[in-house]
Amino acid sequence: MATEIIMPQLGLTMTTGTVSQWLKSNGDEVKKGDEIVEVETDKISNIVEAHADGVLQIVMQEGEEGPVKSVMGYICTTGEKINSISSFGVNVAVPAAPIATSTPLVKVNIPIADRQKSIIVIGAGPGGYITAIKAAQMGAKVTIIEKKYLGGTCLNVGCIPTKALIHVASAVELMKNKTTVLGIKVSGIDVDWTKVQQYKGGIVKTLVNGVKGLLKSNGITIMMGEGKIVDAHTVEVNDQQLTADNIILAVGSEPVMIPIPGKDLPGIIDSTGALLLDPLPKSMVIIGGGVIGIEFASLYTSMGMKCTIIEALPKILPPIDAEITAILKKDLEARGIEIWTDAPVQSIEQDGNGCKVFMKHNGEIKSVTGEKVLMCVGRRASIKGIGLEETGVELNRGKVVTDDNFQTNIPSISAIGDCNGKLMLAHVASAQGVAVVEYIMTGKHSYHPETVPSCIFIEPECASVGAQEETLKEKGIDYKVGKFQMVGNGKSLIESEGVGIIKILADAKYGQILGFHMYGPRASDIIATAAIAIRLEATTDELTSTIFAHPTVGEAIGEAALDVFGIPLSWPSKK
Repeated sequence: MATEIIMPQLGLTMTTGTVSQWLKSNGDEVKKGDEIVEVETDKISNIVEAHADGVLQIVMQEGEEGPVKSVMGYICTTGEKINSISSFGVNVAVPAAPIATSTPLVKVNIPIADRQKSIIVIGAGPGGYITAIKAAQMGAKVTIIEKKYLGGTCLNVGCIPTKALIHVASAVELMKNKTTVLGIKVSGIDVDWTKVQQYKGGIVKTLVNGVKGLLKSNGITIMMGEGKIVDAHTVEVNDQQLTADNIILAVGSEPVMIPIPGKDLPGIIDSTGALLLDPLPKSMVIIGGGVIGIEFASLYTSMGMKCTIIEALPKILPPIDAEITAILKKDLEARGIEIWTDAPVQSIEQDGNGCKVFMKHNGEIKSVTGEKVLMCVGRRASIKGIGLEETGVELNRGKVVTDDNFQTNIPSISAIGDCNGKLMLAHVASAQGVAVVEYIMTGKHSYHPETVPSCIFIEPECASVGAQEETLKEKGIDYKVGKFQMVGNGKSLIESEGVGIIKILADAKYGQILGFHMYGPRASDIIATAAIAIRLEATTDELTSTIFAHPTVGEAIGEAALDVFGIPLSWPSKK
């Protein structure tokens, strides 16, 4: 069966492209991955590669212009030729004599939409809706199925509402504790929690409506209901069966409740419940010292709540650089947050109007009490009851097993985001969604997990990308470290009294950036620069020769890079 060579869409506004040069001749044998044709628009050019082995049959001649998704040529199997050729219609492959160098063009007036790939996306969170939009932009006919609400956990009960509340808490923290040094006297701070919740809800509503508008504007069919896979190409929703060439799972994850005595008591809540508290309790015990637990502790401490964190592992925030975690922990404790590490929880009991949490620490059973207990020990893939076992999709410890192209053991079924368990972050789900669509539509994709940043939205922020120092040591990689204390940065001193540090890990031989870790103001924004540096395999020399604006927090990047060599300009070197 012949493989079409399609005019690619090189940008969102591109509608037509021109064949500038064929890199292979008509009738040439080509291999998958060979560069075969160069196409261009008025802004950009691109080389199209072969997606299969075979014999090239050219349709569009050099200099000819055609719409995106039109057929420029074919890669045929031996003895096969395209009998009816058209850039804008459907072409039928039939056995024939050797390929002729000139074949009459016959236009078949069948709309392009009638020959598009069809894709069903299950789940409309940041992974699912981005996947659906990307697929539609690349010419697929797309249906998206969502069982609860557009935008998924992130927009409705996760990232966005949490960050909205954190923004409020940061404003309260500034007014209560940091205005005096600015020469501003503030008194009588009163937080109207009902209005705070309305503010949060307004942001969520705006973004969810935006997602709905984007899906509709891209011609995507939206179906509300629970999608269940019937077979490799069929999904059942609302007693209706839909078929498609490909199915993409983007079903996300849900909070885990550890199976301990007392876990079902009335005062126990998960992260969703923590967003809906009204009124706020005076105290809370948080089981889990990961990102979610730390963010809620910081948020509610700023609102006047007494927060205690209990973590079973030896340190909080396991994925974060140990040196930065130690500094961050000390700052959290200085704000009044009680932190217990290496303390697995044993049970929970009712204690008046609150709950008492028992933990094992240093071989002894100890307890702490709070009006509410927030359990945030992790999340698990939301795959129960959606037909994966019955269909034969491979699972491993409650996660969907996928390869590097995010395909399951059934090639027409893919899985992205939290449900494949590779890395549970919203931006990872979106990136994987783009990658899997590219692979389905073109046979290749670009996905670079080494550039995935992690952010913690506390005051000040924490962010990291790339390797941790502990990992480099374990792998025996020879590296150098550069550090810069944010107290030496003018803008950081102005914004957050100079709290924080930047830490750069670089290859000892070439200076290539391997890891970047930051605790300080605007860390969640600055981490993008570090991710780009890692993506481009930048070196410390390239960072130090970059001119950063002054005064900005970002110029501390250059100082940390200089410290790799022991020659910082704005901070004494300790090398």
